[in-house]
Amino acid sequence: MCELLGMECNVPTDIVFSFTGFALRGGKTGPHADGWGLALYDGKFARSFLEPTPACESAMAEFIRANPIKTLLAIAHVRRKTRGRASLENTHPFKRVLWGRHFTFAHNGTLPHIKRRRLHAEFPVGETDSEHAFCWMIEQLRAAFPGGYPKQPRRLWRAIADIGRTLGAEGKFNFLLADGRHLYARCGTKLCYIVRQSPFGRATLRDAEIQIDFSAVTTARDRVAVVATEPLTRDEAWQQGTPGTLWVFSGGALRATLPSGDGVDKLPRRRGPAAAARVRRAA
Repeated sequence: MCELLGMECNVPTDIVFSFTGFALRGGKTGPHADGWGLALYDGKFARSFLEPTPACESAMAEFIRANPIKTLLAIAHVRRKTRGRASLENTHPFKRVLWGRHFTFAHNGTLPHIKRRRLHAEFPVGETDSEHAFCWMIEQLRAAFPGGYPKQPRRLWRAIADIGRTLGAEGKFNFLLADGRHLYARCGTKLCYIVRQSPFGRATLRDAEIQIDFSAVTTARDRVAVVATEPLTRDEAWQQGTPGTLWVFSGGALRATLPSGDGVDKLPRRRGPAAAARVRRAA
């Protein structure tokens, strides 16, 4: 599988501390060595850094850590491939334009039958089930809101939760989705988050002997939400997600927890040889 990392803030913040520990899971402290990616938002635009190689060995990842870029919203991913080879086009986060803004998406899990869902306007560049699912999501959102970005954002939140429920019933579908305004995080099997705010304290990474005193680098009004597959620090109280729920973050705070499934996502039961052959042909 893969691991996810998201950050959403009320003031521009760099992701260096969290990304430092997260990148080590890309081949050193974790087996996710088949590529890594990071998307950093500047308003509606998301700049992307992608490599199909281990994050723990990456000169580009080291450059990002040494040259902090502040942002209000970020998504990162380290990949352990299950569908599709290790290549640049199969590396998350994926990015598409919808309603004049970048949507970015990263997935942890497997959707074995997703390619049965036909696409009409958005098409994947790579081979993964994840990118196909993202293209289908974008098509569903465009059809649901033909007038553009909803004036009532909660309508969009509910639509994303419903899409998560639909695809989560067909496989494992933990995901992070960002639209430049919100961070959406669906827990299908495993996901956690923490909101760092005043009074700030110290935190120590689980994957490296690195500690930071947030009180020395923040102000009393700062608020930062961090979402990850597994807690990144060993001395903070991370909130574990309930499978089948979608979190919505904005302004560094959790704005909503929406139902998005009936519990823990499960892969479909194996079928007989004839049915399995039909699935392979469809894929």
